[in-house]
Amino acid sequence: MFSQVLLMQVAVAAGVAVLATGLFLAPLSDQLDDQAMRRALAIAQTAAAQPRLAEELTATGPSADGPVQAAAERVRRASGAEYVVVMDGRGVRWSHTNPAEIGRRVSTDPRQALAGREVMQIDDGTLGRSARGKVPLRDADGSVVGAVSVGIAYDSVRARLVHAIPGLLAYAGGALAVGALAAYLISRRLHRQTRDLAFSDIAGLLAEREAVLHGIREGVVALDREGRIRLLNDEARRLLGIGDEAVGQPLDAALGTGRTADVLAGTVGGTDLLTVRGQRVLVANRMPTEDGGAVATLRDRTELEQLGRELDSTRGLIDALRAQDHEHANRMHTLLGLLELEMFDEATEFVGEVVGDHRATAEQVTEKIHDPLLAALLVGKATVAAERGVALAVSDGTLLPDRLVDARGLVTVVGNLVDNALDAVAGTAHARVEVELRAEGRTAVLRVRDTGPGVPAGQREVVFTDGWSTKEPSAHRPRGIGLPLVRRLAERQGGSARVTDARGGGAQFTVVLPEALAEPGPAAEPEHGPTGAGAVTTGEEESR
Repeated sequence: MFSQVLLMQVAVAAGVAVLATGLFLAPLSDQLDDQAMRRALAIAQTAAAQPRLAEELTATGPSADGPVQAAAERVRRASGAEYVVVMDGRGVRWSHTNPAEIGRRVSTDPRQALAGREVMQIDDGTLGRSARGKVPLRDADGSVVGAVSVGIAYDSVRARLVHAIPGLLAYAGGALAVGALAAYLISRRLHRQTRDLAFSDIAGLLAEREAVLHGIREGVVALDREGRIRLLNDEARRLLGIGDEAVGQPLDAALGTGRTADVLAGTVGGTDLLTVRGQRVLVANRMPTEDGGAVATLRDRTELEQLGRELDSTRGLIDALRAQDHEHANRMHTLLGLLELEMFDEATEFVGEVVGDHRATAEQVTEKIHDPLLAALLVGKATVAAERGVALAVSDGTLLPDRLVDARGLVTVVGNLVDNALDAVAGTAHARVEVELRAEGRTAVLRVRDTGPGVPAGQREVVFTDGWSTKEPSAHRPRGIGLPLVRRLAERQGGSARVTDARGGGAQFTVVLPEALAEPGPAAEPEHGPTGAGAVTTGEEESR
């Protein structure tokens, strides 16, 4: 490719040089003609201005040795003109370079000069082609008595043109040499940058790049040095929820402000950075390019995140079963001891209390929370909390009818907030988590309070940022996804999620979900619980 580019550039430079030379020569020839005609006219004006020439023309006859011929020859020799012809009012020559022509009519039309007008022209005469200037010859009264015609040989004009051509060619050759050198340097640079690939190879690579970009299952976003999007593949459009209109726009304009734009712009450093875009959990990596831009890749981690949450749920269930098994074993040992001591009445009373406590816990949850998924979640979380030494309570103000539009979404919200609260109070004295769920028309309001250290005022927005967490990442998935998902689920329904200080210390997370409940039907259940129903308390209180 190097030789092809060099030859093409040299050919272009040579063509430009030839064209420029031709374009310069064409007006130069016209300019030399004009200069020759003006010079001939000036000589004719000088000759006609001689004070005695008109008088001698009218006083003498045409003669090779007459005063008119002598005056004309003096002017010709002094000016270097080819000829100086003086004619009378009939167009008869009174002077000429060839004396034999004196007394004869001029070979070209003299009427314009004899009419009193000055004439410049290129014309053919008895002495060949010449540049001519003709002026009227006037007597003392201003009357036209003849004319003066001066000619400059056209060969001299052409000689000046030919004389200028070598210089022009020298300049053109110099320009061509500079152009060839520039073409060589440019070709060498292209050779280094393209690694001596042929045009067909480059075209093939481009086709392969397009196939790879749009065929892989990872999103690719290319940015220029100004931070504008210059390339998006199909997967990146799908993951980011943008189209071709985003190409050429800055990241903030195409994606809006947020962590995703910060990660792609390089404001947030690191590898395998987590970000949430809509309902998708993405893993982003960014690599700068030599031109000051960058290429970012995006992987969809949504399904893996869902599997991780399912694994967490499974592990929670296992923990709950293990806690129940541990608690059941303790109770069986207690019952066995009572029987061996033949304390049959006490054994009967103990069995009744145990069965009643479990039944009371489940009944109190289901009386306040009528959705089976949420009720089952809280019963399971209560068992896990008891195993971890945490009292999990459902507040007195809790009352949620079974009219949820998206029960699974609310399960995700409640599960995330309860898990965070359990982690926050773990290892603290008198650890307690309280859940409140109530309906306000079609709006569901969730509050989760804990007795942990709370969230500092300066971090109450940061906790909802993708990837932010104070806990060590688990073995199977990173932290910092739960709270951002909670806020996005709430905002998707037009609601909100925020954190404040709880009464008595700790943190209180409040989630408002407008239109989370369907309109009540004609046989809608009453939205009030049994009279005197107290808070459901599990954990340490239950173990006591």
